Amino acid sequence: MEKRKGRRSATAAEETKILILTAAADMFCELGFERVTIRNISERAGVSHSLIRHHFGSKEQIWYSVSDHLHAYMQKYMLHMLGQLPEGTPANVKLYRFAVEMLAQLIVLRQPIQLMVDAMRQENKFLDYFIDSKGEIESIVQNLVDSYNQAQPNNPFVMHELKWQTMLYAHGATSMVPLLKETLALETDQNLDQALVRHWQLFEQQIAMKMSIQSEQRLPTPNRLEDLVHNVPCGWEEIPS
Repeated sequence: MEKRKGRRSATAAEETKILILTAAADMFCELGFERVTIRNISERAGVSHSLIRHHFGSKEQIWYSVSDHLHAYMQKYMLHMLGQLPEGTPANVKLYRFAVEMLAQLIVLRQPIQLMVDAMRQENKFLDYFIDSKGEIESIVQNLVDSYNQAQPNNPFVMHELKWQTMLYAHGATSMVPLLKETLALETDQNLDQALVRHWQLFEQQIAMKMSIQSEQRLPTPNRLEDLVHNVPCGWEEIPS
């Protein structure tokens, strides 16, 4: 009986942490770290202020937990995405597919970019932590770029340039939606889905040209970017401890 009771208590505690982190992630991304309080999070999550303190201690620790989770999810997503490519895929096609599919995912799931942008407003309070987090993602991308450069020595690609281009396009689609719709109004009739697809298409065209991707190797333009996103749920159940 005591063991069953202990398991129920542990499950309830994890469910409470998931409620807190889900609410906190939404609020940090919507409002920014400075405008969010623990009381705000408790109201959104429907749990007591003291319970949040018990599980996390401070607003900063909640932010770190949210960031850790999103970082772990991004790594999981990248590995899944690469695992779906057929064996023997040429290095340039592999890097192309990785870049353009990754941008689609960052536009559809906006929280990682929103959190990163807000971190830059905090006077370096979080930015080093966010960028430096363990280096797994950096290693994944670097391995792809290294394989590409070995296969294409006359047309090398610098990893940081690819990373910067991807972040710029993701940030534009996340933070400048009204301007995006207005700028592309003639092409998209201010339809947000169409505007986001067109935005993605501009990036895809640049990457395909740079990496010498043949027309038959390029991804077809989707109706919605969700069509390019892999089914890897961003569940808060997998919280890094």
